[in-house]
Amino acid sequence: MTLAAGTRLGPYEIVSPIGAGGMGEVYRARDERLGRDVAIKVLPAEVASDDERLKRFEKEARSASALNHPNIVTVYDIGTSDGTSWIAMERVEGETLRKLLSGGALPLKKLLACAAQVAEGLAKAHATGIVHRDLKPENVMVTKDGTVKILDFGLAKLTSPSPESGELTHSPTVSAATEAGVVLGTIGYMSPEQTLGEAIDFRSDQFAFGAILYEMAAGKRAFARATSPETMAAIIRDEPEPLATAAPDTPIPLRWIVERCLAKDREERYASTKDLARDLARLREGLTEGSLSGAMIAPPAAPRGRQRAWVVAAATLLAGAILGVVATRRPREGPPLYRPVSFHRGSLGGARFAPDGKTILYSAAWEGKPPQIFSTRLDSTESTALPLPSANLLSISSAGKLAILVLHGDDPAAIAEVSLAGGAARELVAIDPPGPLQFARQVADWAPGEDRLAVVRNGQLEFPAGKVLVPAGKGTRVLGLRFSPDGRQIAYSEFLGGDQSVGVVDLSGKRKTLTAGWEIVSSLAWHPGSGELWFSARRKGNSIGVVELHAVSMSGSERLVAQNPQLIIVEDIAQDGRVLARSDDWPETMMCLPPGTSREVNLTWLDFSQSLALSADGQDLLFMEGGAAGGATGGLYMRRTDGSTAAVRLADGWNAADLSADKKWVVQFWGDHLTVIPVGPGETKTIQDKDFQYRKALWFPDGKRLLISATTPGHGPRAYVRDVSGGPPRPVTPEGTAGAQLSLDGTRIVAVDVKSHKWAIYPVEGGEPRPVPSIGENEAVDGFDDTGEGLYLATGDLKMRFERLDLATGKRTFVREITPADPTGVTELADARLTPDGRGYCYSFMRALSRLYVVEGLR
Repeated sequence: MTLAAGTRLGPYEIVSPIGAGGMGEVYRARDERLGRDVAIKVLPAEVASDDERLKRFEKEARSASALNHPNIVTVYDIGTSDGTSWIAMERVEGETLRKLLSGGALPLKKLLACAAQVAEGLAKAHATGIVHRDLKPENVMVTKDGTVKILDFGLAKLTSPSPESGELTHSPTVSAATEAGVVLGTIGYMSPEQTLGEAIDFRSDQFAFGAILYEMAAGKRAFARATSPETMAAIIRDEPEPLATAAPDTPIPLRWIVERCLAKDREERYASTKDLARDLARLREGLTEGSLSGAMIAPPAAPRGRQRAWVVAAATLLAGAILGVVATRRPREGPPLYRPVSFHRGSLGGARFAPDGKTILYSAAWEGKPPQIFSTRLDSTESTALPLPSANLLSISSAGKLAILVLHGDDPAAIAEVSLAGGAARELVAIDPPGPLQFARQVADWAPGEDRLAVVRNGQLEFPAGKVLVPAGKGTRVLGLRFSPDGRQIAYSEFLGGDQSVGVVDLSGKRKTLTAGWEIVSSLAWHPGSGELWFSARRKGNSIGVVELHAVSMSGSERLVAQNPQLIIVEDIAQDGRVLARSDDWPETMMCLPPGTSREVNLTWLDFSQSLALSADGQDLLFMEGGAAGGATGGLYMRRTDGSTAAVRLADGWNAADLSADKKWVVQFWGDHLTVIPVGPGETKTIQDKDFQYRKALWFPDGKRLLISATTPGHGPRAYVRDVSGGPPRPVTPEGTAGAQLSLDGTRIVAVDVKSHKWAIYPVEGGEPRPVPSIGENEAVDGFDDTGEGLYLATGDLKMRFERLDLATGKRTFVREITPADPTGVTELADARLTPDGRGYCYSFMRALSRLYVVEGLR
């Protein structure tokens, strides 16, 4: 029926018609009591005349009226006037989402703004136990200021049976009840369980919302067929065209949100609509005005048939399909194919295949910037930074949740979780500072199909966090871990008595070592086809000096998989056997500022030059080579700091050493003995004191004595004076002191108490120590200045700041700051040394340069 202007329905006076739909006619009306306009919906005659349906309507309307939320249209009143049943609600001026979609896909900014608000409204309703049942673009209003309002909450039970065909959006297929076996909803937006007449819950609204999201992104419907039965069949058995091809500019996280909402199995959708709303809100916040054109946008992907990117353990049919693909895929013939997927200059952290098998997520510090998490595709050369905190990627769950490592400078780092959609990270476990980004890629891993993490903390393996499966022991500690694909075992690498090993532990704590005797074990990954554990490692005594890719079976059978001129670090292995690996180049650069100059000189000799000692006049440098060019033993070298002469190899070894004041002798320490090596002609001499473990050795100015730091059984470290010609070492500092430095005239020693962290000056010939004031725990004492009345203090990692501390007054004076001109790939400076006058210096730094590859054909 049509109501004329002036008609009264209870306290409301009809002003004019607004429109009509499956739920009845809608009118603009005036509430004179409150002086406001409302929208009046007059229910269809078949509802108003059916007492049972009218009672249900009144019950649903009362429930809907309790939904006080800015994104849900408020129900004010219900009633019946002269046989006409009506509902009064908030009047919203704007356009329906259907009208907005008439022009095609929405711009990303507008899409996310609308979607986030719809999700917030749904989350509120679902939290109170109310399900919409008929969510579609016609039931979403958008005001002029961009506010979104959801219409007709709780009223879907009142619509009439569906026609057999016709315009799909306006094809409600509803019966009067909600029990299993009854179909409710609108064709094209119904969930599979709705289509099959099964009992429904809030996750059916999520499916409808996913269909709307798809349409907003692609500009077309997810399940559009010629007739209603065909559409219903598509909802039950077919997947929509992937957004990667239907809307290539869709951000990857948004694709995954849509795919999760459109999962056929409701168990694979969101366990809480609040989580869905949170993911969209984070994605919306993460995309700033300036990043909308490219942030998290994946390039077009070639169609590869049906896919479902959101994989969970319960999806056994999908798992079987994947395994079937793996089983029928023909192995690549010929040598392995290395396809680079990263192209910037810098260092990589962790990397993983995403659940869809085509997207790759990785962390990297490019061009000297802090580490970020990036995404790329197998068919792309572009990588996009995700709106996530600066962190290292550790693991990604089957549901798209990331485990990341957040670094806090010198404070303990934290393992945290964060949604792929973005937002703030939630810190879960504090761990000891792991060092540079590249050394902390496998300290946490998600259990397959679960929302629980296995972690490495305090040198032990824990799963779940707090339950120790592999404890730390004396001289042992766990370094990294990786869950097996079936979730029954965890592989781990362990430092054990100077060697590294690889083992597995089951969830009850039963352990087994698979292979041992390695100098370095860099990473672990399970091969889903062979069941082997693949790991990147270097054997002790390997003359090549590089990390290679190995495999070991659960019975301990070991084999070499691949060699590479550079390090090859396995990161992940896909179901079809493709390997995600990175190639690392770790050269160490050595720079000096010779006396009387203003420009640094690059003194790098081979591939890994590390400064050890600088002569007092700043003209000669003692250094070692410890990379591949140094061979299995490394080498000890000396050269002029102005670069005018070639380096001279003095001996094997990459141990620390010191140069005598007359530049004629070098002392090198090996733990249980010292080696005195002539720079020119002469014989090498070995010094060994019973039960001494040497930690440091420095020359006295006379070239006849050594200042050594050492420990003995049952005693802590202390400094000793040792004659090169013989005789027992004489202690000169108390037990428990370390970091000893010698004054230029050889009369005083500065050292720190390892417990109190307090420094003091100790006379070499005996006497009371003199406390040194105000040296912080994070400050390094580089040595005495040329006057003997000041100490050089160094702070910082990438930028090292030197100050002079006056021992008499405690006053500090800035000396200089040292930093590499190009910081790309550099995490910290090593072995920075000033000349006593502070005018010259030398330092070293490692530069990590990485490239990420997908490798096909490795077997």
